[in-house]
Amino acid sequence: MAPVKIGIIGGSGLSNPQLFEMTSESSEDTPFGSPSDMLREGFIEGVPCILLARHGRRHSIMPTNVNYRANLWALKARGCTHVLVSTACGSLREHIHPGDFVIVDQFIDRTTKRAQTFHDGEEGHPKGILHLPMDTPFCPDTRAVLKKCCEELDYPFHSTGTVITVEGPRFSSKAESHMFRLWGADVINMTTVPEVVLARELGLCYAAIAMATDYDCWKEGHEAVTVEAVMATFRSNAEKAINILKMAVTKIAAEDWSERLAARQSEVTSNTMLPA
Repeated sequence: MAPVKIGIIGGSGLSNPQLFEMTSESSEDTPFGSPSDMLREGFIEGVPCILLARHGRRHSIMPTNVNYRANLWALKARGCTHVLVSTACGSLREHIHPGDFVIVDQFIDRTTKRAQTFHDGEEGHPKGILHLPMDTPFCPDTRAVLKKCCEELDYPFHSTGTVITVEGPRFSSKAESHMFRLWGADVINMTTVPEVVLARELGLCYAAIAMATDYDCWKEGHEAVTVEAVMATFRSNAEKAINILKMAVTKIAAEDWSERLAARQSEVTSNTMLPA
């Protein structure tokens, strides 16, 4: 059975000592620059893990400026096989209430300024052009683990959902919010793309716990989203997110991922067009 190591990317609550037994903290140089923060290595229930603050531990990096490529490359370089992430989202659906979790399975990309591949032809970067299929962006098996955790913990959650990722850092106009609903999006955030795409390029099993914190600005009778409202909901549910992550880590480690990891790496190799 191949050993697993789990990278966890997120923000609020990840420094909670109930989540993580830290053994070291260090930087990681990558061909794409430095990650958002130091890599904190340690164990959750005996399973090796790495914590990384997506926006820096002081939340000082806006969504556009997050070095997504360095973050994912660093986790892969340190031996991670899986990546679990937390993300605050606005709800675009009546039935997805603030405080609910959504185990998203699809995305719509509305970003415009972010590098979405490691294979960009630059010196020192991976060679070739990678035309990676993205019909199933998130790892179905890792998502299944997250769903099982929510069920066992009896937390309100939705087993599927489409996230639309916008450039930010501003929130949506009301017209945009209504348009995204018409497009079929269920929640909205600013970070899933290109994070999930880059994880797939590295053959990592990536899944996201999206927490609805507000109703964006489409819902009549509710105040438009504000940072204060987002953080208040996120803080009130941080312990639940930690409980999901802890349980998910142990469940992932109990399975044999050898064939699935090999298949993901094979998919990357087979879809890379190398120079003639």
